[in-house]
Parts: sequence; structure tokens; C-alpha cells
Amino acid sequence: MIPLPLQIILTAITASILAGITCSLIGVFVVHMKLSSIGFCMSHAAFAGAALGLLLAVDPLLSALLFSTLVAFILGPISEKARLSPGVIIGIMFSLTIGLGFIFLNFAPGVAATQQALSILWGSIFSVTFDDLILLGLLTFFIVFLLTLFFKEFQALMFSRKLAEASGINTSVFYFLILFLAGVTVAFSLKLVGGLLVFALIVNPASSALQFIYDLKKVLVASPIIGAITCLLGFLLSLLLDFPVGSSIIIVSSFIFGLSVVLSPKRRRG
Repeated sequence: MIPLPLQIILTAITASILAGITCSLIGVFVVHMKLSSIGFCMSHAAFAGAALGLLLAVDPLLSALLFSTLVAFILGPISEKARLSPGVIIGIMFSLTIGLGFIFLNFAPGVAATQQALSILWGSIFSVTFDDLILLGLLTFFIVFLLTLFFKEFQALMFSRKLAEASGINTSVFYFLILFLAGVTVAFSLKLVGGLLVFALIVNPASSALQFIYDLKKVLVASPIIGAITCLLGFLLSLLLDFPVGSSIIIVSSFIFGLSVVLSPKRRRG
């Protein structure tokens, strides 16, 4: 293991904590509302957007953000109003975005084999800058603020969309907001985990928390704690064994989820 400057280590640790918190908070809604396929599609849309940024020589984070939010705004209305099965639409959109991503990388001059391109695929936490930390911090604050401000609306939506609508809540607004936040979160987490693995960081911690907890408020507290611990342990594993950081985080999160399934009281009751 090569010694690293303290500032880089601290930046990477802070980024891990913030990304773990943010992804896990969004993951509660993605898992509970069974939006996994939509979120998975948006994670690859962010990958395609970042690859397009390399091709056009613009900031990959900005292009990933635009691409993923665009797909979120497209998938929301389509999944609600289209006569086709949502699974069909998502499958087509997923294959389209992943195909576009590799095409963009292929045509980017002198980029396809560089570290910058690989970081889009697998993540490169040591490339996280102070500006990235500010953006992650603002995103985390924004998500926590929205969840606090509209907790009753989100809770009603997750319990029963029909009952929420009957009580006068405009569920489409909050449904689209969840998709939008998922897209933004994915884009901001690309540097940590990479476009091919980032969705696991959204799903795994929330799924682990839901193995033990039923109350939504408690899940919204436990999930980001698990997410932050997962990222820190994955970061440590990467330093010790010289593994890619993103892959290490996903290995740890998958192990924690597997352990939670084995120990889950829900499983024992079944």
C-alpha cells in the first residue's frame, strides 16, 4: 500500500460518508416503492452522460447530471401513462443508455483507455475534489431538508399511493421528485463507485435496514448509517488489499446485506 497524503485520505473519507448517506436515503424509497429497475436504468444513464462529457470535452459530472435527470423526467411520465409494460420501457431505455455510453467512450479521442474513462466505469474516489465535497454536502442537506419538510407526504406515498391521492396529495409530484433525486444522487456518486456499480450502493444499505426495521422514520435513520459504514469499510478494504474503491464498497455492502438476510427476524418468522 502506497502512503497517501493526509488531505487526500480525509477528502476520500468525507466523500465516502456523504455518498453513503445520500445513496442510502434515496435507496429507502427506491427499494420500498419497488423502483429498482428504474433506478438501475438511471445509473447507466448517468454513465452514458459522463461518457458523453468526455467525448465533448465538458465536465463529465455536469453531463452525467443532465443525462440522468433527463432520463428521470422521461421515465416518470412514461411509466405512469404508457400502455406498454414499464418493464419493457425500462429494458429498452437501459440497453439504449449503456450502448450509448460505450459508443461515446469509443469515439472519445485518446480517452477510452485512460484513467478518467475507467473512473466512470469503476469509480476513482481519489479524484474527488473539494468542490465535489461541497456539492455532495449540499445534495445531502437538500435531500434531508426535503424529507423533513414533506415527510408526511412521502410516508403516505410509500404506504399507499391511492390512499395518498384520496387524501388530496399530488402523488405525481412526489413520485417524480424521487426519480429526480435518484438521478442526481447517481450522478454525484459516479466518482465514488462508478457508473456500473453505483446502483448497488443505493439498494444494498436500504435493503439491509429493511430486513430488521418496519418503521419508516427508523429506516431513514438506519439506512444512511449502514451506507456510511459500508463506504468506510469498503474504503479501508481498498487501501489494505489495493482493490478498486468502488468494487470494494459494493463487496462490503453485498456482504452486509447477505448477513442481514441470514439474521433477519422477518426471515425467521417466515
